Amino acid sequence: MNKLDLVTTLSQSANISKADAERGLVRLLETMKEAIEVGERINLVGFGSFSVIDRAPRVGRNPKTGEQVRIPPRRSVKFCPGQALKEIFF
Repeated sequence: MNKLDLVTTLSQSANISKADAERGLVRLLETMKEAIEVGERINLVGFGSFSVIDRAPRVGRNPKTGEQVRIPPRRSVKFCPGQALKEIFF
């Protein structure tokens, strides 16, 4: 499912125009992005949570040459499914 599919489904299920659905979806994603950028945790009860984690530096391998390469530390976003999703998939 892509963004257009989400907009279409949202507009149909909420009985709103596609333009309104797209504006709502875009604003939701912007708000989530802004929160994640400052390291805030997003908790959507029944769905899951998004959090920022710090990944330590590590040694990896170049798949073409087999040469070891240093992978620097970085920040990453982690998604943890909520109980309702866990019950569906696990």
